[in-house]
Amino acid sequence: MATARDSKKPAEIKESIFAWEGRDKTGKIVRGELRAGGESVVNVTLRRQGITVTKVKKKTFRSSKRITEKDIALFTRQLATMMKAGVPLLQSFDIVARGHANPSVSKLVNDIRNDVETGTSLNHAFRKFPLYFDSLFCNLVAAGEQAGILEDLLERLATYKEKTIAIKGKIKSAMFYPIAVMAVAFIVTAVIMIWVVPAFKEVFKNFGADLPWMTLMVIAISDFFVKFWYVIFGGIGGGLYLFFQAWRRSPTVQRRMDRLLLRLPIFGEVIRKATIARWTRTLATMFAAGVPLVESLDSVGGASGNIVYADATRQIQTEVSTGTSLTVSMQNSNVFPNMVTQMVSIGEESGSLDNMLGKVADFYEEEVNDAVASLSSLIEPMIMAILGVLIGGLVVAMYLPIFKLGSVV
Repeated sequence: MATARDSKKPAEIKESIFAWEGRDKTGKIVRGELRAGGESVVNVTLRRQGITVTKVKKKTFRSSKRITEKDIALFTRQLATMMKAGVPLLQSFDIVARGHANPSVSKLVNDIRNDVETGTSLNHAFRKFPLYFDSLFCNLVAAGEQAGILEDLLERLATYKEKTIAIKGKIKSAMFYPIAVMAVAFIVTAVIMIWVVPAFKEVFKNFGADLPWMTLMVIAISDFFVKFWYVIFGGIGGGLYLFFQAWRRSPTVQRRMDRLLLRLPIFGEVIRKATIARWTRTLATMFAAGVPLVESLDSVGGASGNIVYADATRQIQTEVSTGTSLTVSMQNSNVFPNMVTQMVSIGEESGSLDNMLGKVADFYEEEVNDAVASLSSLIEPMIMAILGVLIGGLVVAMYLPIFKLGSVV
């Protein structure tokens, strides 16, 4: 009969990473790291391996620095390079973990290494960290493990991630400049309305003459700013926060905003080209790795970064699974230009679909680069003109009464 004491589960021991130093059987100094429940476990484990331990220290990881997409791309590139050079997988993990500047990445790499060391496959070890390794990444690693070409697949993944990060950076840089300038313009205007215009208003009280309509309008706006500045700033800040939260969490808002972004007069075409580049690059990478087309489309829609194209991908996947060709399915979705579908058609007919998709991705990435360069030269004078009219109008409105008084005198 089991007693209450027998039914109790043993407390789970929290393991940590320990850096150790010691001497092997030949007297040579050796160093390394070990995941264990305590220093005594490290000593016992190493003693069994014939190592005389001289120093053991628990490693602490400062996780204040978050792991970015660039960190994952760099880790993938380093792992692929070392495996191609013939470095064993576990040793490759050790080299990456020790050499990375971000402690959070080092901890992540060590956790994956320990899982692999206990017999877990590499793709299953990655799947334990979905925040950093999406289904596309894990599926490609699994395909590489099964086909025995893991280092080639890791190299493809590294290239894919680097190109994706580059094109996202281009879009962000294209949109950041005008947004930043408009934000600064709003702050400058608010400062003028709250502090500068009231000073002029006090001066105008002693004029004893009617003020121009433009000056009266600016003074009325200034009075509103002074009286309700906390409502204006609080409303704008709170509204932006709620808007971006809804955009992130609500599929309906995401769908509407993604459709709106694609229809923007200047930026819409750039965003569409960037989305097509990511879509074709992802499908080319998956298909080249030997992943079946229908399964590849599972990851492609989410990787495109736009719900409109994610919905189209689901429709394409459904049609392809029933026997429709990829070209016809893409034409039916009405979101791809003729050039893309024609290139895909040639790829299907010639049996080089991955190659053609890669060429489409290269073409649209170049198009995005050229469009961003053109936008920078086009938007800068437009923004300067808008700021000139805005700030210049405020200055003229404040000095009109002074000019009027000078003409009278």
